[in-house]
Amino acid sequence: MGKLTTHVLDTTSGTPASGVEVSLHILHGDKATLVKTLTTNSDGRCDSPLLEGSEFISGGYEIEFDVESYFRKNGTDCSFLKDVVIRFYVKDSEQNYHVPLLISPFSYSTYRGS
Repeated sequence: MGKLTTHVLDTTSGTPASGVEVSLHILHGDKATLVKTLTTNSDGRCDSPLLEGSEFISGGYEIEFDVESYFRKNGTDCSFLKDVVIRFYVKDSEQNYHVPLLISPFSYSTYRGS
């Protein structure tokens, strides 16, 4: 069975982004329902998958990252990005979906990892 994971890297400092609050939502049409909220560890990862096993189903998801709190905690002004929301779709929940986030105070990037 597949799983859903994430990883947050701070491209400004070149280090993992520790302490980022990550909220996972499942999409039902145009409505997003909160599934869980986790926080990244010292490696910029959550201690457990966002979803796995029978909880991980095909469909639409959003991951919301609270980047404002992360940057403020680290003494960086973050008046441009408050949060980053990545909306994506899972076709085959038997596969692993890894959704990394690379952040700076003024930009972000993501891709589908494995």
